[in-house]
Amino acid sequence: MSMKIAILPGDGIGTEIVAEAVKVMQALDLRFETETALVGGAAYEAHGHPLPESTLKLAKAADAVLFGAVGDWKYDKLERALRPEQAILGLRKHLGLFANLRPALCYAELTHASSLKPELVAGLDILIIRELTGDIYFGQPRGRRTATDGLFPGAEEAFDTMRYTRPEIERIAHVAFQAARKRAGGKGGKVTSVDKANVLETFQFWKDVVGQVHAQYADVELEHMYVDNAAMQLVKAPKNFDVIVTGNMFGDILSDEAAMLTGSIGMLPSASLDAADKGLYEPSHGSAPDIAGKGVANPLATILSVAMMLRYSLEQPEAADRIESAVRAVLAAGLRTPDIWSEGTAKVGTRAMGDAVVAALTGKTITPS
Repeated sequence: MSMKIAILPGDGIGTEIVAEAVKVMQALDLRFETETALVGGAAYEAHGHPLPESTLKLAKAADAVLFGAVGDWKYDKLERALRPEQAILGLRKHLGLFANLRPALCYAELTHASSLKPELVAGLDILIIRELTGDIYFGQPRGRRTATDGLFPGAEEAFDTMRYTRPEIERIAHVAFQAARKRAGGKGGKVTSVDKANVLETFQFWKDVVGQVHAQYADVELEHMYVDNAAMQLVKAPKNFDVIVTGNMFGDILSDEAAMLTGSIGMLPSASLDAADKGLYEPSHGSAPDIAGKGVANPLATILSVAMMLRYSLEQPEAADRIESAVRAVLAAGLRTPDIWSEGTAKVGTRAMGDAVVAALTGKTITPS
């Protein structure tokens, strides 16, 4: 049976990195039916909206979505509803994607690329689970800028409301506890729930509900941690974490911080899942318009996102393992894109890195092309 994949490259380096990920997909002995559509700034230029109805329809009909990145500085003065970033928010909302899984894994070959000492990150393996449907991202905003001047004419204040419902917190807590168990081999593991309960009522509620759900997972250790302390501990003793679960905004920030522990945000894949594990898969980084078209972007996060897609949505764990092993082989062979390059390794571009992963996947010699 053919698996239907919606390909949404987006803007900036999105088209380059997704092309390499699709190349890796096609090297597998699996049947994929792919269809590409515009999203983000590219869709705004063509259709006047960052998430056209045709793109949304394609995403809904697919078994999984492979997403690149959206955004460009030239769209900063558009009204908020038309900015490229609204495409990913819209997809999360319309597809019911509530759980964002961002693994932060430090490969042995990249310990020296991390911003921390090698002994702090060697063997690092963290899973950050970010709730996607609530928090300040979807609260009611006040004080909108205009599309023409980018200001708040006549306004004396601006605010956004932070909110969470019990069902939203409960379902993300279940995902976190179940993930910890799975990582521990079926029993045990540790979940760190990150909040700001000492200041925000929303997160006192979060803390209470997570604690109540924990009663169903007595074998899993639960600790609560304020977000400021969590940010500090990620750079002080990151290997003390196993699974981190937190809200939309804190998750966005902490996962980017964790990315730098691994050597580069160009190495971090992500999955955004619905209740049935149908998902949207994308690299954790952005569109990087400053390097778009230069052929230097790291495609490994997007390629590893394909591995997550095979594992979580398409029930092809063996194929996922093959891709991850191929990425390890390429790193072991010394190939590096500029973001992870160090003296003594071979600096390669986006396309050459994709070719090398395909070579490793198909048993051929890994050489820069």
